Amino acid sequence: MTIVTGKAEARPGLQPGGSGMLRQVWQHRADYAYVLPAIVVMLVVIAYPIYYTIELSFFNTPPGLQLRDKIFVGFNNYTAILTSEVFWQVTFNTLIWTIGSTLISFVLGFAAALALHRDFLGRGVLRAILIIPWVISAVAASYIWKWIYHSDFGIIGAVLVELGWADRPPNFIDSVSTVLPSLIVVNIWREFPFAMIMMTAGLQTVPEQLLRAAKVDGADAWQRFWHVTFPHLRNVSTVTILLLAVANFNSFIIPWIMTGGGPSNASHIWITHIYELAFGRQRWGVASAYSVLLFIILMTLGYFYVRALSGNERKDGGA
Repeated sequence: MTIVTGKAEARPGLQPGGSGMLRQVWQHRADYAYVLPAIVVMLVVIAYPIYYTIELSFFNTPPGLQLRDKIFVGFNNYTAILTSEVFWQVTFNTLIWTIGSTLISFVLGFAAALALHRDFLGRGVLRAILIIPWVISAVAASYIWKWIYHSDFGIIGAVLVELGWADRPPNFIDSVSTVLPSLIVVNIWREFPFAMIMMTAGLQTVPEQLLRAAKVDGADAWQRFWHVTFPHLRNVSTVTILLLAVANFNSFIIPWIMTGGGPSNASHIWITHIYELAFGRQRWGVASAYSVLLFIILMTLGYFYVRALSGNERKDGGA
């Protein structure tokens, strides 16, 4: 008499040795066959450029030299970057740009979401108006704001002079001291609607029963927000801040179109400096080394983003 059990016996030759990920890949090999074309495309489009950039970062590529004749220099490009004054200036600009744009965009977006969470006449129209900066092309917005900031024909300077608040139109993007804050204002104008949308979606998940119960218990508006609303928005806030930080750290269009990194590198951030090194000065090796460092930073931010999403999934699954 043969007894059939629910667990099939492993037969030699059908499964490779080892455990963990390799065993799971082998067990689901038929599933991976369906996505094999996509994996091949990703390897060609993503993996190979990453590999070639890392390889190129160890070579010197003078402007008059073809890439096939590049000179191996090891870690000299990385050493030259880390000991350059321009690197630290660009890094400082990047930190100010990223932190300032991210935090202020999030705060304004959060405030707008809270204000628009209540029912009132014209709420839908006001929401649509506030979303406009986000849906406008970044290129078009950059050129519009460039004219708004223009020292001779800009509307802001004209209004300040007309009101008597300034003797002459200010040089918003032509001055070393004001160019970066001026660009951050433009970036905040474009990005706060995204934070508003994300936080509006988060506010929909706050249980009304808890808010009503807190109100019955005597909690005022601030206490209801801090002890009920905000804890429910912690995860979506983390995700929103990380997405804004990644987008700002890798932002290119606004600073490049409006100033090109000038004046005197005062508005250069990492991505614009990399572009100038590669396509302006044709220093491909140094630009590749910069790109590798930028890739590591963005992958670190991406790791925290994935962890935040995984934490949300575990929380939802546990609920």
